Amino acid sequence: MCGLFGFVGVPAADLDETAVQHAVRTLIRLSEPRGREATGLAVVLPDEIAVYRRPLAPSRVLAHPDFQQFLDEVFRPGRGGVARAGTACIGHCRLVTNGTQAIESNNQPVLLDRVVGVHNGIVTNPDELVGTAGATGSSGELDSAALFAYLEHELERGASLGDALQATFAALEGEASIAVLARAEDALALSTNSGCLYVARDERCLVFASERYILEAFVGQGHLGFDRRTTTVAHLEAGQALLVALSTGAVTDVSVSTGAAGVLTASPPSLPRRPIVDRTYGRIAVRRCTRCILPDTYPFISFDADGVCTDCHEHVTQRVAGREALLRELDRHRRSDGSPDCIVAFSGGRDSSYGLHLLKTELGMTPLAFTYDWGLVTDLARRNQARMCGRLGVEHIIRAANIPEQRRYIRMNLDAWLARPRLGMIPIFMAGDKFFYSHARDLRRETGIDLVVFCAGNELERTPFKAGFAGVRENNYSNRLFGLAPAKKLQLGAYYAWQFLTNPRYLNRSLWNSLRSFHATFVGVDDFLYLYTWEPWDEGTIDRTLQSQYDWEISPESSNTWRIGDGYTAFINYVYHRVAGFSEYDVFRSAQVRDGVIDRPRALALAAEDNRPRLGELREFARLIGFNLEEVLSRVDEIPRLRART
Repeated sequence: MCGLFGFVGVPAADLDETAVQHAVRTLIRLSEPRGREATGLAVVLPDEIAVYRRPLAPSRVLAHPDFQQFLDEVFRPGRGGVARAGTACIGHCRLVTNGTQAIESNNQPVLLDRVVGVHNGIVTNPDELVGTAGATGSSGELDSAALFAYLEHELERGASLGDALQATFAALEGEASIAVLARAEDALALSTNSGCLYVARDERCLVFASERYILEAFVGQGHLGFDRRTTTVAHLEAGQALLVALSTGAVTDVSVSTGAAGVLTASPPSLPRRPIVDRTYGRIAVRRCTRCILPDTYPFISFDADGVCTDCHEHVTQRVAGREALLRELDRHRRSDGSPDCIVAFSGGRDSSYGLHLLKTELGMTPLAFTYDWGLVTDLARRNQARMCGRLGVEHIIRAANIPEQRRYIRMNLDAWLARPRLGMIPIFMAGDKFFYSHARDLRRETGIDLVVFCAGNELERTPFKAGFAGVRENNYSNRLFGLAPAKKLQLGAYYAWQFLTNPRYLNRSLWNSLRSFHATFVGVDDFLYLYTWEPWDEGTIDRTLQSQYDWEISPESSNTWRIGDGYTAFINYVYHRVAGFSEYDVFRSAQVRDGVIDRPRALALAAEDNRPRLGELREFARLIGFNLEEVLSRVDEIPRLRART
C-alpha cells in the first residue's frame, strides 16, 4: 500500500541543507512504487511544522518547481540551522484505498491539533474509532484521520505517548503502520501492527521507510553520511514502536501490543507547540479586507491605509421599492377569474421557492411556475419544486433542453478550458442555463401572460468577479444581466472572442450554442419583474418559511441554502477557491458584512465552512457531464495560484 518515509537528525548532526534535500528526494523516489496518487511531506523546523501535500505522483512532485521552492524555503542555509537545531521529516506516497486524492484534506500527512501523522494500511472500523473514543469530528472518507483522531483523543485525556499508541492499536481493526509527530510531546513515534516499517540509525540520524529495500538503497547511496558497511537496517516487528525525542534524539523502544505505561510523558504545558504552516504551492498568505473578507486576489480590488477594500468604500445598501409599490405593479396584471396572471421562473432554489410562496399566499397572485431544465437542475431542486407546487396548487410548466447535448457541450468546453485555464472563461460552462431567458419570452407569447417574475434582484448575491476575471468592471445593473452597459457587453464579447481565437479547442460543436446563450443573456430584451428589487430579502425568514411550511430540503453537505439547485455550483466554486483563494461564498458573506447582516468573524467562519469541497455534489457533476473527477481536479490543482495584484 502506501509508502512511509522520513528521518530525524540529532541537534549536533551538522547536516548540510543540500544533502538533506537530496535525501528527501531520494526517499520520495524510492517510495514511489508503493503509491503514485498523492505525495506529502511534513518537516519539523525550529519555529514551525512545514507541510506540503499534492494530489500528484511522486515523480511529478519531484519535477515540480513549487516543490523545489518548498525545499529551498525549509532547508535553506541560515534558516536557524537545520542541523544545529535538529530536524525531523515524515513523508507519504499515497495509494488511495478510500478518500479521493483530489480533495486536499484526504491526503497525508493528516493535520490535527496535537498530532501530524502518516499512515500505511487500512483501518476497517474508522467510525467506531471516532465514536467510541468520543473524539470530535468525523472520520469522513479517510480511515487514517480516524486513527489519528483516536490517538489525539488519548493524548488529550492525559495518556503518555506510549500509552496513547497502545490504546490506539488496541482499539483499531485492520492494518496500520504509522509515523506521527506528537506536537506537545516534541517527539516522533513509529509504530506498526504488521511489521511494515524499517529503521536505520547511527549517532547522527535515524531514517525510516516502509521496506527494507528502500532503506538499503538509501544507505547504499551514502545519504546523510550513512556508511553501508557499518549501518544495519532494522525491522520494526508487529506490535513494536520507537519513540524519538526531537530535542535530544534519544530513542525509546516500546511494545504497543502489551503496553508500556509512562514511557514518554508530555512536555511541560509551557512549551509552545510549533504551528503547522501549509507551504504547499509556495503559497503566500492571502490578505483580506479588514472590514469584509474579500482577498487581495479579487479583481480590481485595492486597500486603503487601514486595510479597507474599495468594494467596502463604494458600497451602497440596496433600497427596494417596497410592498406597496409592488402591489401597485402586480395590480396591473392581476386577474379576477382565477386564471394564471404571472409566470414565475422557478429553479427550485430558495429565492424562487420563497418567491412562489410570496406571490401565491401573501400577494394574492395566481402564478404559473416555469422551469427550464438544461441538464443540471439537481434532484434536490426537483424535489423542492414538487413540494412547493403540490402544496400551493400551482401549475408547473417544464421546458427541457436536449440534455445529453448540453452536457456534451459542457464537457467539450471543460476540456478546452483545462488546456488553457482562464478564470474569466468559467461562465462558458453555464452557457446552457441562460436560455431560461429566451424560454420565458416564448412562454409569455404562448400563454398570453404578460408578467414574468424572476425571483432575483438581491444585491447580496451579485458575483461581479466573474466578469472581473475577464477584465470587465461591471456597472450596477441590479442583478439584471441585460442591464450591463453596452460598452461592457462589447468588452466582454471581445474577451470571449480572443479566448476562442487563442484556444481553438473552444471552436467545437458548442460554439453556436454559446453564441446564442450570449444573445439570450445580453441582447434579448429583459423586461421581467425582478422580485427582490421590490421586496426586502431576508434570509432567515426565507429559510424558516420554506423549511417549516414546506419541509423544504437542503443539501446534506452544507448548511448554506444558497445555490443548491445548480448542479455546477460545487465545481466552479471549487475551481475559484483553489486558484483564486475565494469563491462566490466569500463574496456573498462580504456583502452580508457590509449590510450588517453578520459580523466579520462570523463571515470568516461561514466562508470556511462554505468552501469545504462538497464531494458528493462534485461526483454527481462529474457523473452527469462524463469526466473522471480525480483526473480533472488534479489538473485544476496544477493551475498556478493567483497572486495579489500590485
